[in-house]
Amino acid sequence: MGIAVNLVTYLGGTLHLPSSTSANVVTDFMGTSFLLCLLGGFLADTFLGRYKTIAIFSIIQTLGTGTLALATKLPQLRPPPCHGSHTCKQANGFQMGILYIALYLIALGTGGLKSSVSGFGTDQFDEKDEKEKSQMAYFFNRFFFFISTGTLMAVTVLVYIQDEVGRSWAYGICSVSMFVAVLIFLSGTKRYRYKKSLGSPIVQIFQVIVAAINKRKMKLPYNVELLYEDTPETSRIHHTDRFRFLDKAAIVGEGDLERNVGPAAAPNPWKLSPVTRVEEVKMMAALLPIWATTILFWTTYAQMMTFSVEQASTMERSVGGFQIPAGSLTVFFVAAILITLAVYDRLVMPLWKKWKGKPGFSSLQRIALGLALSTMGMASAAVAEVKRLEVARATGASATTGTLPVTVFILIPQFFLVGAGEAFIYTGQLDFFITQSPKGMKTMSTGLFLTTLSLGFFVSSLLVSVVKSVMGGSNGGQGWLADNINHGRLDCFYGLLAVLGVINFALYIVSAVWFKPRKSKPVTLQMDTIINGSSTAENKC
Repeated sequence: MGIAVNLVTYLGGTLHLPSSTSANVVTDFMGTSFLLCLLGGFLADTFLGRYKTIAIFSIIQTLGTGTLALATKLPQLRPPPCHGSHTCKQANGFQMGILYIALYLIALGTGGLKSSVSGFGTDQFDEKDEKEKSQMAYFFNRFFFFISTGTLMAVTVLVYIQDEVGRSWAYGICSVSMFVAVLIFLSGTKRYRYKKSLGSPIVQIFQVIVAAINKRKMKLPYNVELLYEDTPETSRIHHTDRFRFLDKAAIVGEGDLERNVGPAAAPNPWKLSPVTRVEEVKMMAALLPIWATTILFWTTYAQMMTFSVEQASTMERSVGGFQIPAGSLTVFFVAAILITLAVYDRLVMPLWKKWKGKPGFSSLQRIALGLALSTMGMASAAVAEVKRLEVARATGASATTGTLPVTVFILIPQFFLVGAGEAFIYTGQLDFFITQSPKGMKTMSTGLFLTTLSLGFFVSSLLVSVVKSVMGGSNGGQGWLADNINHGRLDCFYGLLAVLGVINFALYIVSAVWFKPRKSKPVTLQMDTIINGSSTAENKC
């Protein structure tokens, strides 16, 4: 966060990139960071395990931040500063290439780290122990609280160091901090609980889909107990009627139960899947509507790190004799997260438990609150931008480097609303995707959650490009997203996001009502009894 939150000012002020290009570089970097969580989750589930994945990718992230510190230190890796009214020279391909290497090393490290760290945290709790299971409800809030504390340090101390001391110093601090964090993490090696990887859930999902497609012309049996099941009794999952097409993967066809040589041999999983495996795939499929309707929040979130910071850079930021760095305005964003989490953790959760008997809002309720607050934040941002543009036009301001006689504190509501929204939606999503996914697919479900962040950033880049193309503003001309934001209509862009937020919220409510949480009671299908009650499994089926 110490890198991303103030990167847009470096790209525009030092590398002399246009406003929209700078915003897209940041959102593409953040989007890739979270998209790579799928790779990290795959490696953790299939080869490395969560512990090794965290250790290896944390080191990669440390190397990336060190490379970025060098890239911002060496004068050969940035264009010369602007002089007077002369046209500023943009960074060349080589300079941008070095920057991208550093950023995407960080993105790779982030992907592996974020995909596993929350799941590894939940591995430390025994779900069969009621006391530890109740403690897990607090884990998600406190986990995010510590992340937000780090972000608070980033948007205050690190941003100040970047602007007043030097970016290479700030990024060097990031690298050293990561190195220390790796050492601390490794120091707990003997204390951790480890859970064995069960193989790649992605392969398992494709096995079910392929088997179902191959048997698409076969009819389902009248009794679901005739479907194949070989999962131990205590681990079975109830059969459900949703996504009935997938049930065909569990139909026992001719030759499906012919086993290979060896006592541990099993039917070919690409031809026949047990009911429990099919139900696990159904569980993941049921998450997708909620997954899709949370993407837009992170598109909104992206504006807090790009255009909102650019807004702040044009406004009066002095408090007494101290000039607040534009990137540090996100301190109100982080403060909103911390305040919201603290109030929710210490006040709302105990009261809700006394009133409803449950430790706080459900994960779906928290997500709904996050979406609503982010939509309100964009509406507030549009109103604040109208005021800023009125002042810009009244004073005849033409340069983005000029300071407008309007206080930056009118931007606080948008930061506070979206920040409070993130406190709810992040913990809600994390809780939802981990608790509503199969046990063997929790790392993948965490990656699925983090892809909403990734796609949110990519949607922001796409939306910026589309709006810039459709509504003008290219080559320094007029438009919603003109290169000079004092000549643009950023308020209209924020308004568009608010309207999209209302539509998306309605779709989310429909998806949340449709979703049915899974019960933990194991399935009682007796396929083994059916098989053992006949001379051959094939004849009985």
